[in-house]
Amino acid sequence: MEPEKDMFDQWAEERANKPWIVRKIQWIPLWWNNDVKYLHITIKRGIKNIWYWLPIIWKDRHYDSHYIFDIMKHKIKAQSKYIGERDIHTRAKRDSEVMMTCVRLMEKVQDEFYSSEYNDYHKTKHWFEPTDKEGYSTWESRILSEDFDGYIKKYPLIEKRVMNGEGVFSLDGKDSLEVKQRLAMNIGHINHERARKLLFKLMEQNIEKWWD
Repeated sequence: MEPEKDMFDQWAEERANKPWIVRKIQWIPLWWNNDVKYLHITIKRGIKNIWYWLPIIWKDRHYDSHYIFDIMKHKIKAQSKYIGERDIHTRAKRDSEVMMTCVRLMEKVQDEFYSSEYNDYHKTKHWFEPTDKEGYSTWESRILSEDFDGYIKKYPLIEKRVMNGEGVFSLDGKDSLEVKQRLAMNIGHINHERARKLLFKLMEQNIEKWWD
């Protein structure tokens, strides 16, 4: 190993002593063989990338996490398709499936599917109620029908967690209906957090394996 190290040091010293223009010229063959030779492929791939990303970049904004998820989903979908179709290593298909699971979780988190799921279990009327002060009104609502019990029964383990103090909404209410609604809201909030944590746990455990 030591003679090789001496040869490298000697080469580096000789190169450092050459004029900069000579050092630049020496890289031309390497640049030609690795860059210029395949320039047409690079340009073709670049144009495809621009076309693929254009709809996402066009609609991108910088004020909401929704757009971060859009970019991540778009990238992971493409990589899942590429790795899954090539299938050149033993876990390629599985990696592709895990990537698409992450995409589906991102969609759930983006749409707040779990935190708003309880809304499917009740119908509520909303209206503006005029006040004594001219030009002002209050936002009022009344539950017309509900099946919060049915929703709560879907998640018995999460219900126990809420009853043990988890959740962001107080279980204090003026009647049993309001208490049930707050319980359902807490279940939705916890399920939303679970989905988000599962998403990033899957990515943390797998993202460095996603190569081809």
